[in-house]
Amino acid sequence: MDSKLQIISGTLRGRKLALPGGARPTQNMARGAIFNILAGVFNADDKISVWDAFAGSGALGIETLSRYPNATAIFTDVSDESIKVIRKNTEKIAANRVRIVTADAVREIKKYGAGVNLIFVDPPYEKARAGIEFVEKLADVAPSGTVVVQEIEKIVPYSPDITKWEILRDKTYGRARFLILRRV
Repeated sequence: MDSKLQIISGTLRGRKLALPGGARPTQNMARGAIFNILAGVFNADDKISVWDAFAGSGALGIETLSRYPNATAIFTDVSDESIKVIRKNTEKIAANRVRIVTADAVREIKKYGAGVNLIFVDPPYEKARAGIEFVEKLADVAPSGTVVVQEIEKIVPYSPDITKWEILRDKTYGRARFLILRRV
């Protein structure tokens, strides 16, 4: 495991994470900034149910589990390799806090999008349009108050429907643009 990707804070701080081949994980600095913003949304003892929709390595969901002791996570990805990596990365986390599913997030949006209060949408850059469409569909599924963290390449033009989403933060780090949205 030659990964420089690691958990930044919480009970799993410093744990190195394996990466699936070709992965473009959210870098440590950007992930830290995202969670600093989320600290203003969620309290440390909140019961968070997170869906890491295009999970890859699972870093975003695992970081949530590390920082929020009452959190549970669902990880979905279509790649068998990613699912194996997520299983490896979560093997020391209590089984009742983790659910890992080989699934297409877009097709399973109704199944997983309605029962969570934090959703990470971080598809591969070549599927940026799918991520944008995914957030648009989430507006019809996610309950009011649901927080979505979306990563897209900064050159991709996108403005979420402000009648359905409140933009909590729009931030750029390197090539990545992060939108932190709350369902209104």
